[in-house]
Amino acid sequence: MNNRDLVYKLMKENAGILTSKVAGDNGIDNKVLQRLCNTGDIERISRGIYLDANFIEDEYFVMQLRCKQCIFSHETALYLHGLSDRNPIELTVTVPSGHNTRLMEEKEKYSFFYIKKELHDMGLISVKSSFGNSIEVYDIERTICDCIKKRNELDSDLVISAIKEYMNLSNKNLPKLLEYADKLNVRREVKQYMEVLL
Repeated sequence: MNNRDLVYKLMKENAGILTSKVAGDNGIDNKVLQRLCNTGDIERISRGIYLDANFIEDEYFVMQLRCKQCIFSHETALYLHGLSDRNPIELTVTVPSGHNTRLMEEKEKYSFFYIKKELHDMGLISVKSSFGNSIEVYDIERTICDCIKKRNELDSDLVISAIKEYMNLSNKNLPKLLEYADKLNVRREVKQYMEVLL
């Protein structure tokens, strides 16, 4: 199999995406990728990340390829969980405090929140993007707590609407919600919303 065919094979196996690292691990030189970009067969969508020209970019999947520490949160997580029908203009992610986000290109497409390292993985789950790729997001209860904690920085109508939707869910987990609320120091605020909406 020649390098060009190998590039397409690897891309097909990974939703049309190929990273420089995976290419290198398979013996493909960066010059091969550059030539395929020049002919329009593939496109460079970010530093070290290439997309087959016949595929549509999954921005959620690409975001997490670019930033392994990024977990979808807040308004983006509400959308991924079906608690908002607003497709986010900016992708909202949470990273551990001290994580350097300055190297992220197209920063205007992203909104970053920072959290203590020991709380970063709390409530972390994997879901499928609309393209079928596995992406990391906070579970519904963590998302509700995050939105209440940062309610002054978010769209208040969106947050209230999402909390109402959550309270109407048959599978809501109120003990878990309060456990997260304790750890994120928003128990009083969460209980206020619960008292009004339950």
